[in-house]
Amino acid sequence: MFSPRIIPVLLYKNSGLVKSVKFKNYTYIGDPINAVRIFNDCFADEIIILDIDASKRNSTIDLQLVKEVGEEANMPFSVGGGIDSLTKIEERLKNGAEKVILNTVAMQHPSFVKEASDNFGSSTITVCVDIKKSLLGKYQVFSHKDNKALGTNYIDYIRRMEDAGAGELIIQSVDNDGLMKGYDHKLYEVLSREINIPIVALGGAADIHDMEKLWNGTSGNSFSA
Repeated sequence: MFSPRIIPVLLYKNSGLVKSVKFKNYTYIGDPINAVRIFNDCFADEIIILDIDASKRNSTIDLQLVKEVGEEANMPFSVGGGIDSLTKIEERLKNGAEKVILNTVAMQHPSFVKEASDNFGSSTITVCVDIKKSLLGKYQVFSHKDNKALGTNYIDYIRRMEDAGAGELIIQSVDNDGLMKGYDHKLYEVLSREINIPIVALGGAADIHDMEKLWNGTSGNSFSA
């Protein structure tokens, strides 16, 4: 049985942190290092920093940012955004990150997940999967870079990431993103029965009771929030 973890996720865009609503309407909310200091004081279990535009820019989350976070953070942290080579993974690990997060490259080249986990260990490799409902309410894997659904069964895709060697998954609900009205509990209940590796639920957290509902509704199957 896994213990629940509280993991703040910081969205990085244009050199600052932003809050989004359904992957749109970005609002600047502050400096990333100041946020890290706040979460140090709050005793967060881990922290995640995602450069949400890196893949669109054909760039990678800034190495200097990773280094500064590594010097400031009192907790383990993971970084993602445009990471698509073993060299980029190694550089970010050497500068303090405990884990790297893959998204676009996992869609385009699923074999890279296995290559990365073989080289650095599965505990170092997290895959982020964005899920969005179709007009008919069907869950689909969504590409933030291309702004469209991937066109494959979402459970099959997530299982493929697990089988490739991902040590952890971030499952993000696009439809609930930034609304603070509650998680998509149905989505996570299904995944708790289908997936065996730890999952971080992201998108829509309302309050501590909503987090308790997530934990209880998934039978504590290695879920974090």
